[in-house]
Amino acid sequence: MSYADSLTMFPWVNYQDENLNISIPVFSIHGNHDDPTGAEGLCALDLLSASGFVNHFGHSHSVEKIEISPILMQKGITKLALYGLGSIPDERLYRMFVNKQVSMLRPKEDQDGWFNLFTIHQNRSKHGPTNYIPEQFLDDFLDLVVWGHEHECLIKPTLNEQQLFYVSQPGSSVATSLSPGEATKKKIGLLRVKGRKMKLQEIPLKTVRQFFIEDVVLADHQDCFTPDTPHVTKKIEDFCFAKVTEMLHEAERERLGCPLTPEKPLIRLRVDYSGGFEAFNTSRFSQKFVDRVANPKDIIHFVRRREQKEIKGLNSIDYGKLFKPTAVEGLRVEDLVKQYFEAAEQKVQLSLLTEQGMGKAIQEFVDKDEKEAIEELITYQLRKTQLHLQSRGVTTEQDIDAEVRLFRDSKKNTAEEEKDIQEAMNRAKAHRLERGDGDFADQDVLDVTMDSDEGSVPVAAPTRGRGRGSRGRGGRGRGRGESDKEMQ
Repeated sequence: MSYADSLTMFPWVNYQDENLNISIPVFSIHGNHDDPTGAEGLCALDLLSASGFVNHFGHSHSVEKIEISPILMQKGITKLALYGLGSIPDERLYRMFVNKQVSMLRPKEDQDGWFNLFTIHQNRSKHGPTNYIPEQFLDDFLDLVVWGHEHECLIKPTLNEQQLFYVSQPGSSVATSLSPGEATKKKIGLLRVKGRKMKLQEIPLKTVRQFFIEDVVLADHQDCFTPDTPHVTKKIEDFCFAKVTEMLHEAERERLGCPLTPEKPLIRLRVDYSGGFEAFNTSRFSQKFVDRVANPKDIIHFVRRREQKEIKGLNSIDYGKLFKPTAVEGLRVEDLVKQYFEAAEQKVQLSLLTEQGMGKAIQEFVDKDEKEAIEELITYQLRKTQLHLQSRGVTTEQDIDAEVRLFRDSKKNTAEEEKDIQEAMNRAKAHRLERGDGDFADQDVLDVTMDSDEGSVPVAAPTRGRGRGSRGRGGRGRGRGESDKEMQ
């Protein structure tokens, strides 16, 4: 086998060291929580590697060009080329793929006889325009990609129809948040490779704390209660008590025959109380289950859908025209918005909003999934304009149009405009938090012990998404020529 790599400070494998007795060699890339830093570019895995416990590979020191060299292994007729790339900030790696600065070296002899396995630790879900790595960026000579970082267990290999390789996402070994993706049963995989064929055996983990999550929409149960029903809050509390009890019974049934599974499960019941219902006291409710669940303070999570307001003129602009189907490298969303409205016909020119404000609102919508950013900006600016017109005492339609344009132009590229935009974005975020769609990644991580859980995790942005995005020629272009270079 070959492990020589000029990029690593420890270019050897532990089981070939005569001073070490290694039963099962472990090869590992680093993730985002142990990213190598400092002058020497070292991380905790390097300490374990230098001590002979693991073999750390897939570390790139360059921020300008990445060449991924495989570890070559052979047993009998089976030859395995193990590629690895440790965690790199997604935006930077995305840009490097687009600019053809990432290449994968291939064996010099018998290239088609190797089983090519690639391990990667990046965002697979699309969290922003460049805050993920599309599967289409990876080379099509690969046979299997083992994708880390994402927490949902999707370990069964799925075929990428464009690149024709399989992707396995093992997920996290324990639940780290109270989100639907974490409720998927945790498993590990045993991969068997013979020649160019593979088989992955799924092995359920026995010592993981159970996690059950369920959604309830109170408006769908009007046969039991309505907002006008006497003592409706008490009836809702009894209804939720029955639901949680049912989930606990399900946990007990699944735990039978598994003595290593922790007794107290994680339970999350998300209650949508839109439509005039009121929330009950969750602290009092939690006392009923304090000795039966691992997260008694976070069993119930109330959410409420915000009713969409009909705003005049909101649908008059075709937002789809703001974006083109192909990626525009180097341009921000607000730049595209400005270009669009500057070139637009007079009838669709902005008369109330500024291009900067609309661009920022759309940027929030695209990058942060702030669904109400555009609507809140329009509402806020409309209200400010109405107050301005009232203070000016304008009455005729012609004078109103002129005054509105003067008011808009007077704020362009000023500190006041920046302040108004920020205020509108803050209001959009506040409305989202009010209805229970908070920033779960920051506020809902569970306590390590799981016994005094303070977290609250409703649905996070898709726990896992198929990285689609623009394929471009950058992703595939460096797969031909660059990746087919022979290893020196």
